[in-house]
Amino acid sequence: MSESVVKSGLVDAEKRTWLIASSAVGALGTAALVVPFVASFEPSERAKAAGAAVEADISGLKPGEKMTVAWRGKPVWIVRRTPEMLADLSKNDPELVDPQSKVASQQPAYAQNETRSIKPEYLVAIGICTHLGCSPGDKFTAGPQPSLPDDWRGGFLCPCHGSTFDLSARVYKNKPAPTNLEIPPHMYLSETKLLIGEDKKA
Repeated sequence: MSESVVKSGLVDAEKRTWLIASSAVGALGTAALVVPFVASFEPSERAKAAGAAVEADISGLKPGEKMTVAWRGKPVWIVRRTPEMLADLSKNDPELVDPQSKVASQQPAYAQNETRSIKPEYLVAIGICTHLGCSPGDKFTAGPQPSLPDDWRGGFLCPCHGSTFDLSARVYKNKPAPTNLEIPPHMYLSETKLLIGEDKKA
């Protein structure tokens, strides 16, 4: 066999080895890039937690008080209404945009009632105004006060543009907010534990 043929055979073997090695490295590099890219489509643990249901302990909530819990980055109000607060709700009906909560997207079916709740005593509502996303403040005290009518029966006032809501989080007429405050899905785990974000047993 001539020397040139031997050299040619060696060169081909070296090329083949080089091609195999570089292809293997390239495949590994591609896998190293693709795996994290594909994994990025999976929601992160933080994202999963952000959308998860949250438990609220309402054992310490006294009549007439409100507590706030965070769910999906939103403030969720839990108000324990007094018998007097509940008795005044029907008086507001003529002044409200949607007193019977007919806009179905604003609350689950089990909260499509005057109290907008599962248990009349407790209001569970997302504390974000349906106008421009501000957070209304508590105005539970009845009677005349700044920015409110003289016959105010208690509820919430949005300081940004003056929208008012009653103690069922229903919006009053002739205000910037177009709809009632949203009621999130929720259910009672016990007499003192509330789950916000799930309502499978409701």
